[in-house]
Amino acid sequence: MKIKVCGITQVDQLKQLDELGVDYAGLIFFRQSARYMLDKFKTKDVQNLDLGLQKAGVFVNASEEEINTQVELYGLDLVQLHGDETPAFCKHISNTVSVIKAFRITKYNEQNIDWMVKPYEDVCDYYLFDTNRKGAYGGTGEKFDWKILNNNVINKPFFLSGGIGLADVEKVKAFHHPFLYAVDINSMIEVAPGVKDMDQVKMFVEELKRK
Repeated sequence: MKIKVCGITQVDQLKQLDELGVDYAGLIFFRQSARYMLDKFKTKDVQNLDLGLQKAGVFVNASEEEINTQVELYGLDLVQLHGDETPAFCKHISNTVSVIKAFRITKYNEQNIDWMVKPYEDVCDYYLFDTNRKGAYGGTGEKFDWKILNNNVINKPFFLSGGIGLADVEKVKAFHHPFLYAVDINSMIEVAPGVKDMDQVKMFVEELKRK
């Protein structure tokens, strides 16, 4: 299973994630996020890095022009569209870069996830399922009931997100779905918003990969 650590705001931690064998690092370009990174990263600091991991830019209802600009400036390998982007919009973006389309799960839509994702099936590369609380676009620190994913028709590799931390490693390993591709961790392994507890990240990686 792949591992994505989202909400990175420090270049040194980006390098550390790479050394720990993390597969994806999420850089948040949504200004309202506590983990907004544009005022913390200089493009040259990121462009000059020789990384094995892939950089995912996280956008919420951004314009196509803004997304394409940041993809080029920061050398993003893929983008995560975490807002209310339409299938047509995702298709346009996917013509130039790989797309993760995020879906926010609530008690009102959890029984109809397959209908929610179906229009996006042919216009993105991955799904991401996160918890929706109080209208927040991620970073809630709360989980949804993962079992509902098995009650819906999901035919694309997906990232599992929402309130996942070190204490959840065994639960993640015990959750089986044929299209579960990666786990996404963020707020539960932080010492402050955007500052990761690298000891916890290291333990998470080691324990998840332990047979």
